[in-house]
Amino acid sequence: MAVAIGLALAGCSGLGSVFSQAPIAYDLAAASRFPRHPGHVRGQLVVVEPSALGPLDGTAILVRPAPGEAARLSDAQWQDRLPRLMQARLIQSFENAGRLRAVGRPADKIATDFVLLTELRAFEISVADRTAVVEIAAKLVADRSGRIVAARVFRAEVPAGSTQGQGAVAALNEAFARAATELVLWAARVV
Repeated sequence: MAVAIGLALAGCSGLGSVFSQAPIAYDLAAASRFPRHPGHVRGQLVVVEPSALGPLDGTAILVRPAPGEAARLSDAQWQDRLPRLMQARLIQSFENAGRLRAVGRPADKIATDFVLLTELRAFEISVADRTAVVEIAAKLVADRSGRIVAARVFRAEVPAGSTQGQGAVAALNEAFARAATELVLWAARVV
């Protein structure tokens, strides 16, 4: 009996080490601080999932040890694919700003005036500069005509207190919030 209990406890301790070595999954925060808007709420917008190449189209948190090099944080990851997470947080950011009548995903089947297409160009920690870098290219397309009515690139860089784990994620969240705030204010003027 004592041997069986010892084996069971040894097995549990082995499981504990497996769980402790798994990367921690982090969330992305939506932009929430916007200037007051005394104007009328107008327009409806659909936010398409951002396009992203290579390592940006997954759960890895990207770091650049040197220009032209890419690696991933071993102790941290996003809780979902970054493009899907970013789409959800952009929608939340628009809702937090309160400047549009409605905002949603293509699957929501809302009657829309404009479609927001975005490309995730950078979402990383630069180790050499100790900064979080977020760059998003955005296009607003008129739904009825299919024409691009406005396009702009949004870039934010924020000092990173750490290039690992929670410190890196906090800096990336702040950089995303800055870029998303600018994007929302820009799009709300067009829509």
